[in-house]
Amino acid sequence: MARILLGVSGSIAAYKGADLCSRLARAGHEVTVVMTRAATELVTPLTFAALTARPVLTDMFKREEWAKVEHIDLTDRAELLVLAPATANLLGKAAHGIGDDLLTTVLLSAASPVLAAPAMNPRMWDNPLVRENVERLRKAGWEILEPGEGSVACGHVGQGRMREPAEIHEAVDKMLAAGG
Repeated sequence: MARILLGVSGSIAAYKGADLCSRLARAGHEVTVVMTRAATELVTPLTFAALTARPVLTDMFKREEWAKVEHIDLTDRAELLVLAPATANLLGKAAHGIGDDLLTTVLLSAASPVLAAPAMNPRMWDNPLVRENVERLRKAGWEILEPGEGSVACGHVGQGRMREPAEIHEAVDKMLAAGG
């Protein structure tokens, strides 16, 4: 099975990231989770560690093996990088080459294909700046699994809900079968 990096950013949909993580691990993939600080406010790293039986990475400067440059080492081993949920903030940073935490530096050094599952308020998803960032990422070779329609955490309705974990898992399987 594949070595997958799962990036989790600070959206209420982070709970779906835990479900996706569980599905990927049960399918036999080696899943390493990298969380933003905001994501750890919504779902604890312990949740993901229990699902993967692996350490969860949250800080660029806390490492056990000081001889390694962690964000490079992580991307050297990954066969696929999955972002679920991918917030407008994360997409914007990635689209403009900003690496100010472990997850964004991992994205900048990624050698594997990237699959992003955005999650945000429908007005944010429709914002021309967010749409421009998404197009920049597509042009850079990212696969974007556009959000679904429905009610989001704030009560607004529209396109912005992160796809369901089963749908993201299916997209992961397709990408892996196609060689990335």
